[in-house]
Amino acid sequence: MEKRKDNKNRILRTGEGQRSDCRYYFKYKDAKGDTHFVYSWKLEPYDIPPAGKTSKLSLREMERQIIRNVEDGIMGYNSRLTVLELVKLYLQQKTGVRHTTQMGYNFVVNLLKKEAFGSMPISNVKLSDAKRWLIQLQEDGRGYSTIHVVRGVVRPAFQMAVDDDMLNKNPFQFELASVVINDSVTREAISREEMRKFLAFVAQDRHFSKYYEGIFILFHTGLRISEFVGLTLSDIDLKAKKLTVDHQLQRKSNMEYVIEEPKTEAGRRVIPISDEVCAAFKRIIANRPKQKVEPMIGGKVGFLYLDKNGKPMVALHWEHYFKHIRQKYNSVYKVPMPKVTPHVCRHTYCSIMAHSGISPKTLQYLMGHSDIGVTFNTYAHTDFETAEAELKKIKKDKTSKTSAAVKTNATIKTKKKVNKPEL
Repeated sequence: MEKRKDNKNRILRTGEGQRSDCRYYFKYKDAKGDTHFVYSWKLEPYDIPPAGKTSKLSLREMERQIIRNVEDGIMGYNSRLTVLELVKLYLQQKTGVRHTTQMGYNFVVNLLKKEAFGSMPISNVKLSDAKRWLIQLQEDGRGYSTIHVVRGVVRPAFQMAVDDDMLNKNPFQFELASVVINDSVTREAISREEMRKFLAFVAQDRHFSKYYEGIFILFHTGLRISEFVGLTLSDIDLKAKKLTVDHQLQRKSNMEYVIEEPKTEAGRRVIPISDEVCAAFKRIIANRPKQKVEPMIGGKVGFLYLDKNGKPMVALHWEHYFKHIRQKYNSVYKVPMPKVTPHVCRHTYCSIMAHSGISPKTLQYLMGHSDIGVTFNTYAHTDFETAEAELKKIKKDKTSKTSAAVKTNATIKTKKKVNKPEL
């Protein structure tokens, strides 16, 4: 039997063919016995496609992968399933997630809809494709934290395809920091002096002074802003001087208010509060406008701060207040105030507590961290002045102990001399 050849007089293998438009095809059957075709403008990797035509893979490169997949019982190589479709399929399993997590999922889906990578068949995605895409995202202006979120969705989606025998390997199994530059900005705590200046400015300002107590509490409790805005009158025990933190208040993009569980299980806690913090809460409660009908969110009533519409204030309100306060401060003083946000208040509280000598486990509890590593590595900020002060303190303590030891030894020697028996 005469063997079939292509238009370059090369012998074609079983299942291979060439159409009249010069495009090559390979016909095969999957593990179920269904017939499929794949196409390429190149037979071998070194072939040059016709003018105006492109092919990432040659036909025989695809053949080798198909044969291996069929032998392994993997059906997905020829699948038309795209990256976007795979991610959507993966996210169908994510039910009952927090609305903030759902917002992250929606962001990734919308991003893939705009990206050419999203319409790429999953069977064609190689390790180099995955890396190039993430690099391109950063070159297009996406930050490291955003890319981290995107990869946090796409990688497990591809792992699902591997676990379901649709793919052999997960192309996203690599360290993100080895591919894109970590340009994320660390949110630093401010110093005690900067905190005092910020609070003093707020207290004296005609417009922002009404938020002084709330800002003071954020600086002196380390509460997450979602925990603070979720506080109700029943969560505050001024006699026992303690706060019960067992929920947080969020507002969705569609303006729906929801009560959610704390960020982590460790976020559910009862924390002691100082006399100054108690006094700030008393002033908030005393100045709180009387409502004909208290807003109820998730069965909770008695929120501390309400907006002009009678709804509980949320994190976004306070973010704006802090932003405008800092802008006004910097317009008045020559020395600018570092960035201060509700979360910087939390960092500052934790940093001050850490440097005051509180035990790590106690600080972890107060902050509501599930992992003590977060307490150590993320929040307990140290700068030159703090390090210098602590070294001086150690030196001072050491000198005091040495001096005390010398005095003690001298006293002992004196007593021995005095008590020496006469002969």
